[in-house]
Amino acid sequence: MSSYSHADPIALSFNETCLRMSDIQLLQGPHWLNDQIISFYYEYLERVKYKNNPDLLFVPPEVAQCMKLTDDGELETLFNQLEAPKKPFIFFVLNDNDSTHAGGTHWSLLVFSRPEKTFFHFDSWGSSNTQASHQFVQRIKDALNCRNCHVKAIRCLQQANGYDCGIHVICMTDNIADNVNRYECVEGVGPLHHDIISAKRSDLLKLIQSLGGKI
Repeated sequence: MSSYSHADPIALSFNETCLRMSDIQLLQGPHWLNDQIISFYYEYLERVKYKNNPDLLFVPPEVAQCMKLTDDGELETLFNQLEAPKKPFIFFVLNDNDSTHAGGTHWSLLVFSRPEKTFFHFDSWGSSNTQASHQFVQRIKDALNCRNCHVKAIRCLQQANGYDCGIHVICMTDNIADNVNRYECVEGVGPLHHDIISAKRSDLLKLIQSLGGKI
């Protein structure tokens, strides 16, 4: 076993996701969430909460980042593996990192609705990721067979600090996925409230613990 494993032991193995104690610690304090936490939650939504709704696809941040940087042939292959061209609703977690190296300073949420022919962008920090969202849509819309779809920025609850963008993405995903599951549309989704944001870190820790995680 490596010294890294001793120093940062595994807290939870959940299907394809491995959370270490350093990831858990991000939830225990006022910290920016990394892609591991968000990826874990997206996998939970797809494999557990919405496993009986094949219309929803949750694309975690590392896969969305790969979509930005891969060539057209690999992008088409990746989408086909995900069955994305057939999915009515797709959730993408975006950041403002355009390099192959780890980085970025802000998360936002892009939701594709095939029935509404729209990419809905939800940004909890004004228009920080507007350019990133438009560039991403231009990159993927042909592979999704939606050349005539447009991007629509949606007013949403704004974060009260500089580190809760990931929590906002997770809470917005919850809110929008519930709306889609009930009404099969994104337009008209109700607003988030600050108490939902405030409780989410604790809720995520409880979820991880309920799945056998070490907190």
